[in-house]
Amino acid sequence: MTNRRPSCLGTTCGAAFVVALSLAHGHAQSPTANGEWRHYGGDPGARKYSPLAQIAKDTLPRLAVAWQWPSVDNAVVADNPTSRPGAYQDTPLMAGGVLYTVTSLGQVAALDPATGASIWTFDPGSWKEGRPGNLGFVHRGMAYWTDGTRARLLLGTGDAYLIAIDAKTGALDPAFGDGGRVDLMAGVARAVRTTLYSNSSAPIVCRDVIVVGASVHDGPATKEYPRGDVTGYHARTGKRLWTFRSIPAKGAFGYDTWSGDAAEYTGSTNVWTLMSADEELGLVYLPFGTPTNDFYGGHRPGANLFAESIVAIDARTGERKWHFQAVHHGLWDYDLPAAPTLVDITVNGRAIKALAQVSKQGFTYVLDRRTGAPVWPIEERPVPQSTTPGERTSPTQPFPSRPPAFERQGLTDDNLIDFTPELRQRAIDALKDHDRGPLFTPPSERGTVQLPGWVGGANWGGAAFDPDTQRLFVPSMTSATMVQLVKPDAEKSNFQLRRGGLMVMPNVDGLPVVKPPYSRVTALDLRAGTLAWTSPVGDGPRQHPLIAHLNLPPLGMETRGNPLVTKTLLFISQGGGNLGAVPGLNAPLSSPGAPAPPAPEARKLRAFDKATGVQLWESAPPIPGPMATPMTYLHRGRQYVVMAVGAGQNAGLVAYAVAE
Repeated sequence: MTNRRPSCLGTTCGAAFVVALSLAHGHAQSPTANGEWRHYGGDPGARKYSPLAQIAKDTLPRLAVAWQWPSVDNAVVADNPTSRPGAYQDTPLMAGGVLYTVTSLGQVAALDPATGASIWTFDPGSWKEGRPGNLGFVHRGMAYWTDGTRARLLLGTGDAYLIAIDAKTGALDPAFGDGGRVDLMAGVARAVRTTLYSNSSAPIVCRDVIVVGASVHDGPATKEYPRGDVTGYHARTGKRLWTFRSIPAKGAFGYDTWSGDAAEYTGSTNVWTLMSADEELGLVYLPFGTPTNDFYGGHRPGANLFAESIVAIDARTGERKWHFQAVHHGLWDYDLPAAPTLVDITVNGRAIKALAQVSKQGFTYVLDRRTGAPVWPIEERPVPQSTTPGERTSPTQPFPSRPPAFERQGLTDDNLIDFTPELRQRAIDALKDHDRGPLFTPPSERGTVQLPGWVGGANWGGAAFDPDTQRLFVPSMTSATMVQLVKPDAEKSNFQLRRGGLMVMPNVDGLPVVKPPYSRVTALDLRAGTLAWTSPVGDGPRQHPLIAHLNLPPLGMETRGNPLVTKTLLFISQGGGNLGAVPGLNAPLSSPGAPAPPAPEARKLRAFDKATGVQLWESAPPIPGPMATPMTYLHRGRQYVVMAVGAGQNAGLVAYAVAE
């Protein structure tokens, strides 16, 4: 059955089914049984770990492409050039002997895990409703549920519906919601379907409740905006059970962190990324983003709960159990960008059920996932204060004492390139007209260089955890951003200030001003809260004419990485770039007649030694372009590593296996 479309397209239709996966509560965080991959992150705790070991150091030389599957989006784009999808960002699921994927346009397919042959495809048609806000046509996964007899796929769509698909037939499940759909936008004030309000990340299921976040457009023109509440739905009926307000209502806990009536009109503060859950505890962990607008908060004084916070909620009631705010009164777009990774660790002889939340600013917050208490002290430290009219900066921000930061923080001279004294001076000169300083230096009307920038540090690919060594592997990107505040047109906006003006980072003839590595993976030992090793990912600009003669080691490619860890190896795929925020990337040359930078580096899948960080293997997939987070599974005695690759009219899945 191919290209099936629902008969209820354009009406209120249903959601997907999910339930507390029929595993016993005590096994909820264990690796998926039988070599399967039933969750976006491998398990509800988003560990991205598999105990499979067939692909190992001794078999890496024989690791090769086993099959390819061209995305069904390719044909759609050929016929509809204006509906051009973005990067293929799904991590497929493998359950019951079938591989499932959702494409950038929101089409769903079931594939043979051994060959990649299509079993069925289903097109909800959400792409026909228009381009979603922010990144356009992208999708980052779906959820799988089974009660042992029935199996369903749960998908949030670009036009803000939750749909339930029968995993066997590829048809909407009519028993759920309204003909297989639930309207995610029902009751959301100020929301505009698709353009201002959509969904692009997988829901999560815990104790018979489907929990869903939202993508709210990042470019508001007014301070009144849709709020990013999180909703819970009954897994068997699709009935809405509860709503957790991302910005508290009057009289509720946290309302007093908003001065005046700012909590009544401020929006965003949404969970646009992935979530995690502990089935045994019955808790779902929500990583919230920044309030409207991202870089100026004069109209929303206060700490602004639950913005840029991890919130643990009861899955069945939506009740807040605890929270931790990583950024007070955010001005840097430091959304918590990835699902918290649930980790069981031993610290000073004490077993702790913890979570590790990686951040755009380069911190890892390690908390007891039962109570929210920090495993190691998190200190409130003074930070630079804003001189921008109307802004009231938080006097302090939280700084974890352990583990150490995995990224460069703040654009001080210590973080500028020092390949040669001349290049260091040129970098200083390139920045002389802009504000810069340590982490949390506020945006300004003059223009402030922010490091890390608004794409991280870490981002939606998150981290991977190895339960054998209790190490957390964190890919990150050294990405600076230029943020200048400007007065908007009063006829189009009621903001006093918003981001505008300068958008591109200064550079030195196309060479980044910041020290490498520009992409890296860091191993953190969560038993001691220490750094184990850091390794660059990719060559980076070491062949740039200004530094090629220096014979430098790999500098790291200017893209973010996405992790998968197995019993034997660490894999890192190279995803999309930073939309122009990395210094030197897509930026104009800074002087006439400057030497041309080297050609763009091919993105690759790489395997690293988990113990040392030494790269052992690499492969450029046959489909070029950005790569999503890989996954792995065992099928008929053979282990495969699969990832989504490409964008636009050239996208698909690529599977690797040891050559037979």
